[in-house]
Amino acid sequence: MYKCKGRIPELETGRLRLRKMRRRDAAQMFACWSDREVTRYMNLAPMIGATEAADMIGLLNQMAGEEDAIRWGIELKETGRLIGSCGFNTWQLEGAFRGEIGYELGRDYWRHGYMSEAFSVLLSFGYETMGLNRIEALVDPRNAPSGGFLENMGFTKEGLLRQIQHTSTGYKDMLMYSLLYDEWLRARNK
Repeated sequence: MYKCKGRIPELETGRLRLRKMRRRDAAQMFACWSDREVTRYMNLAPMIGATEAADMIGLLNQMAGEEDAIRWGIELKETGRLIGSCGFNTWQLEGAFRGEIGYELGRDYWRHGYMSEAFSVLLSFGYETMGLNRIEALVDPRNAPSGGFLENMGFTKEGLLRQIQHTSTGYKDMLMYSLLYDEWLRARNK
């Protein structure tokens, strides 16, 4: 059974390095997490200072140590700049062997194929290293671009989960998307 133990391994693609975020990355992640367009559909209010970003990075790394979540910073290899983050918000390695994926990318980096590239290694890690059978994503029903992205990555929209998430404004419906290991394997071997 996979154990994170606070270790966030480096994953690489042609243009990207997925790596552990550090407190010194706070200014770069603040640029992403303070943008209202980026956080619009997230359960996260736009940040108002880099200190909040540093605290969030600390919390995410602590959660990896407690086996609660694992989050990578998405770094452009060419510049060393962090442009977003992605990872598993939760996972269950008994019974269902499933994990919930989360992601965000700075607005300047949308529609350049970066998230597709990051997902390719993230999905491989989830299925091959963690031993997941099912990877899920919860998406705000108003966030059509995110749903479209997941469908392009092979995910299936399963349906609406009513009032599944609580936010500062009340309960919120979310769409459930999933990709099963067998589906991912078939698509990868085509």
